[in-house]
Amino acid sequence: MATWRAVVGVGGGIAAYKAAELVRELPRRGIQPQVVMTAAAQEFVRPLTFAALTGRKVITSLFGASPEEVLASSVEHIGVAREHDLLIVAPATADLLAKFAHGVADDFLTTLYLAFDRQVLIAPSMNTVMWQHPATQANVEALRARGHAVMEPEEGDLACGETGAGRLPEPARISEEAHYLLARRHDLDGETVLVTAGPTREPLDPVRFLSNRSSGKMGYALAEAAAWRGARVILVSGPVELEPPLHVELVRVETAREMRDAVLARLPETTVIIKSAAVADYHVTNVPSQKLKKTATRLSLELDPTPDILAEAAAEIERAARGQLLIGFAAETDNVVSEAKRKLKAKRCHMVVANNVAAEGLGFESDDNEVTLVTQTGDVIELPRARKREIADRILDEALKLRLALYSRS
Repeated sequence: MATWRAVVGVGGGIAAYKAAELVRELPRRGIQPQVVMTAAAQEFVRPLTFAALTGRKVITSLFGASPEEVLASSVEHIGVAREHDLLIVAPATADLLAKFAHGVADDFLTTLYLAFDRQVLIAPSMNTVMWQHPATQANVEALRARGHAVMEPEEGDLACGETGAGRLPEPARISEEAHYLLARRHDLDGETVLVTAGPTREPLDPVRFLSNRSSGKMGYALAEAAAWRGARVILVSGPVELEPPLHVELVRVETAREMRDAVLARLPETTVIIKSAAVADYHVTNVPSQKLKKTATRLSLELDPTPDILAEAAAEIERAARGQLLIGFAAETDNVVSEAKRKLKAKRCHMVVANNVAAEGLGFESDDNEVTLVTQTGDVIELPRARKREIADRILDEALKLRLALYSRS
């Protein structure tokens, strides 16, 4: 059963055909779509297509054919506006952006827009030069200033034969953004959360490096969960094969030194720091400029410890006394709880999230996790096996409780 209802306004561009895939995607995220088409959109896709996909009447005109239909439709835009939680416009043409920005209401969609007092999501699509034109950019800024979510068009080959920014974002991405706008919580509003994720790579020579099996999935899940709960999120990520979550500031790094510098540089901005990255423990201090050649003789490497980012962050947090919450991670293969308690004390964290990476199906590459939280207040909290995204929300739940406990105790 659908949780939310959304109007999908389809503008008149070649990308209108992609709106058909969008209305198929939305119910998978609990969103029931009601399609409204402009006259220009009907030149590219017939209303029957959307009616068949949604099982609902497609609204195509501000006025009906008979006097009775005219009377009903004259206020229908008000009723539709009140019945829906979100207005999605995809594709949003330059013409629609201008009409929305300047309050022009000359068809059902633009009239509905003026009557819609809830969240609006706009996915533009047009020629690159049209998108970059100062008039279009001014209209976009005006819409964003009203609090509307305006997605950036994607880059690539356009229908006009040119290449550049102007492609409609993929329907799955629009659907994800719609779900984010409707489902997000607000218990982290005003917070700035810094998350580190993934492995680091420590070069041995120009072509080889030391690293580990971290996929970054847990850290990316934490960043996404924090953003969905209203936080401003800074994600400092080692090299991973993951798409960054929506509404997250991504800082890419390679080595432990780069991650350390990025974390300490952004630390004063943050209220919560979650160090979930699997930072390499050792590195080669003097990396050769040429590739090491393979020989029959044994090769020895001199390795030095990498910076202890967690300890440095803890020292800076204590020095600054800004009330920041520091959460560390401990990936263990045995004695999970005792090692987490040791790390909590040694690194001066407020919480340590420990997991057994040797457990079957719960390794670095898995989509699931099972963790134990050890806190400065003496709690040991077991979070049973679940998807990493669910685990991320549980960790944030406990982090908020912990900060309240620490604050009330101080």
